[in-house]
Amino acid sequence: MSSPTGFPSGPPPVRRRLAIGPFDARRLALIALVVGLGTLGLVVVSRPLASVERGGARDPAATPYLVASPVEGLAPGEFAPELEISGPDGAPTPLRDLDGRPVRLADLRGRGVWLNFWASWCPPCQAETPVLRDVAAAYASRGLVLVGISVQETTVDDVRAYAERYELDYVVAADLTGDVFRRYRIFALPTQIFLDPTGRVRRIVNGPVDAASAARFVEEILPPGAPSAAPSAPPSSTP
Repeated sequence: MSSPTGFPSGPPPVRRRLAIGPFDARRLALIALVVGLGTLGLVVVSRPLASVERGGARDPAATPYLVASPVEGLAPGEFAPELEISGPDGAPTPLRDLDGRPVRLADLRGRGVWLNFWASWCPPCQAETPVLRDVAAAYASRGLVLVGISVQETTVDDVRAYAERYELDYVVAADLTGDVFRRYRIFALPTQIFLDPTGRVRRIVNGPVDAASAARFVEEILPPGAPSAAPSAPPSSTP
């Protein structure tokens, strides 16, 4: 039936809205917006704050274990403090190795000294232990003395067990009081301090070293007149 105007009478046709299941177009648009914002948020949160090195994942053992906030410690050119702890009466007494013998830097003048601050529970310290053992053996005849100073340990027996497990022939001492640790202002484990034959700091490395870099640093502190022939090959550093 037509209206007087000539147009069909009755209600206007209802336009179908695009829908998927129970969702109409408006709800679909809202869902898409929420999903998009969520994806953008994940991208922003997961994006690295600094550039990432290419070439594969880095070895976590090559990263130092921080035991304190970084502080300014010794500097190259300074004389290293003596390795002393507080005795039972509060008086300074020499740090002693696992056999009870005093370890004095004054007694090591004229030789290159490598101080290694470490802990038996520290993963990067464990990873580099074979490097220390092999480099110390390779350069002992050329005037190198390696002193491993264990810190933050419970007992000397724990340190001795570790030294026996890895068959360590270099000097190992346990700083159970933490006096040497604090005097040297150590904040990372391991920490390497290389001293020249006069007792001055030549180099400080806050972190582990590999065989090649360790050999290079040791060469810098060997006493004058030491045999110039380097090991024929870098130490194997096998556990």
